[in-house]
Amino acid sequence: MARTALKSTTRKALCMGAMLMTGVMGDQILTTTGYVDCGSLPSITISELSMTYDNNAQTITFDIEGTSTNSQNVTATLDVTAYGISAFTNTFNPCDPKTLVEQLCPLPNGKFVARGTQQVPAQYASMIPGIAFSVPDISAEAVMKLNSLDDNSVVACIQAQVTNGKTMNVPAVSYVAVGIAGVSLVATGMSAVGGAMSGSSAAGVAVAGPSFTDVAGWFQGMAMSGMLSVNYPPIYRSFAKNFAFSVGLIPWNGLLNSIDDFRAKTGGNLTEDSVAYLRNLTRQLEQDDDTGNSTELSLSRLVRRDDGTEGISGQLTQTISGIKNFAESVSVPKSDVFMTALLIVAIVIASVVTGILLIKVILEVWSLYGKFPESLTGFRKHYWRSIARTITTLILLLYGIWVLYCVFQFTLGDSWAAKLLAGLSLGIFTGVLMYFGFKIWMTAHRLKSQHGDAAKLYEDKQNWLKYSMFYEAYKKSYWWLFIPVILYTFVKGCVVAAGDGNGMAQTAVSFVVELAMLALLVFTRPFERRSSNIINIFIAIVRVLSVICVFVFVEEFNVQQTTQTVMGVVMIAIQSTLTVALALLVGWNAINAAIKMNPHRKRRKELEKLRGDQDDLTPLDARNTMMIKSKADLEASYPSEHDHEENLPPYSKAGDRYYAPSIPESTYHPALSSGPSPNAMSRDLTGSRQPGDASPNYTQGFASDDGHAHYRGNSSDGRDGVSPYDFVGHQKYSGY
Repeated sequence: MARTALKSTTRKALCMGAMLMTGVMGDQILTTTGYVDCGSLPSITISELSMTYDNNAQTITFDIEGTSTNSQNVTATLDVTAYGISAFTNTFNPCDPKTLVEQLCPLPNGKFVARGTQQVPAQYASMIPGIAFSVPDISAEAVMKLNSLDDNSVVACIQAQVTNGKTMNVPAVSYVAVGIAGVSLVATGMSAVGGAMSGSSAAGVAVAGPSFTDVAGWFQGMAMSGMLSVNYPPIYRSFAKNFAFSVGLIPWNGLLNSIDDFRAKTGGNLTEDSVAYLRNLTRQLEQDDDTGNSTELSLSRLVRRDDGTEGISGQLTQTISGIKNFAESVSVPKSDVFMTALLIVAIVIASVVTGILLIKVILEVWSLYGKFPESLTGFRKHYWRSIARTITTLILLLYGIWVLYCVFQFTLGDSWAAKLLAGLSLGIFTGVLMYFGFKIWMTAHRLKSQHGDAAKLYEDKQNWLKYSMFYEAYKKSYWWLFIPVILYTFVKGCVVAAGDGNGMAQTAVSFVVELAMLALLVFTRPFERRSSNIINIFIAIVRVLSVICVFVFVEEFNVQQTTQTVMGVVMIAIQSTLTVALALLVGWNAINAAIKMNPHRKRRKELEKLRGDQDDLTPLDARNTMMIKSKADLEASYPSEHDHEENLPPYSKAGDRYYAPSIPESTYHPALSSGPSPNAMSRDLTGSRQPGDASPNYTQGFASDDGHAHYRGNSSDGRDGVSPYDFVGHQKYSGY
């Protein structure tokens, strides 16, 4: 009873999930897609099989074609299994008047064609669960067996996948995902373009989450999840394929044909591993597929998840798993995966470089015939910097996927040239990241020894322009976090590629890696913006939950297909919710990106302005008083204990002491002062006086250029005491 109740609950959950995802469907049709031989005698060959069940009319329409070398009487058995549970079983005699099929009564010697429609009794129709007509990408199959009437031995056996015409692999989903990524790229790049045009490159990139890196990384994560070698239900496999574009898997036949030609000339084996081979298979499937589904969908439903080869009477013999399954389900041969990604990345880089050079040419022509805005001068002089930053950022974004594809290419072997290119490109990508990591680390170490911290990585314009693409989203104290992030992507790529075919190991290591990244983000909260911390922690939580769900699909645990399907629906719901949330935030950031500045750049600009203002200050200038700035802004401008005195503005405060620039040597007159010569950089205006101490005794006078008397005295400890208001009279500060 408990088991029956569990099955009932599971089916109800599936029905509810189906209603949420696809709505209530009017048509209740089941049809087969493709077929494989599951044990026919050599004397019988099946060349075509198509069956369609209409639940409204409770009829089944069939079309079977083949040849036989013996004439004999047979019985037919139809067995339909859904989610591992037998949903419908019926045995009939083709010679029985109630179920007459003339073409099979008896089974002829030679070619036969059996077409017809059978009425399904109500008691059998009621055995088919309702979820079979509503859940997309149902996990169901139909087996037709012809048994000898004499000894009940199997004469022919044909197995076919069953579909209801509904799927989660919808082109519109991919288009929407591309649109979300494109909008996020524009939102995070608007300030970068403005900065590049002004010569500051990406110094002004808006890092409000979610950035383009966050969105692209999330899409890549879902695609990589679909590459794990576990027993995913068809519904999740179809969902994951919507994001294949984010990892460079695009079924571009012209490009794939060129890759196959290249592989053939460099030692590759194209017998069962080429786009032509896959095209031939899908062409056969299209002939048998009356549902109008795409070629890729039909192929993915035919192939199985287990690696290996089965001899099946000349029909589909290859069963696939992991990366191979994911790639071939989108019509990309497994040995073409790396080369496809390589060429697409090369095309993207070439397009970006061409675009930047085109802008450079336009500016040069513009300069010959007119005066263009001054803000474009920096880009005109340093366009090469924009090219270098773009390529480096692309490497940083694709590194995890690149590691996956290169390691997978090494495990496949195939073309020696493809392996060589994989090794070279992986070495270049890793070398670039290691170079920048070393340079940033050494720069930070030098800054710490000089200033006590690495804040100059953000405040110094040259450091920002060179290295900020690695740490611009992080707080100053967590500039180093890009290093564990790169290691995280490297390990993920290695786990998926090197562990292909071992779902248990892939899932276990992935869980540890994702949990470690979540812990790092939770305990450090390293992002400059609070929104980025929330978004990235939420993404990490969803990834951990997704990996936990993946354990249900590990074959060693032998979980029932109904439970696996429910878990697949749960994963889709969780990941879709996060995707929608990211889409809404991307839209919001697209509005804010143009008006908000990177907080690090904003502080650096304020500091530069503050220092520039020192050139034209007078003692009566109010720009450094509370008449201009609020208390919070004034306190924020106070120097830290690590700041050098030469960086302090006039009359600024450090702790309980006030400082001001010293008298220039050119205006200092020893004859007019009995005290020691002033410091070359700054003077302590308060000396060591404490609250309640007597005021300095200004007994010594000297004359300034305006003829007024000014006084210099000594503090209680013998040091110079200077009145800020009687400091240098009308002395200008423009000389220092």
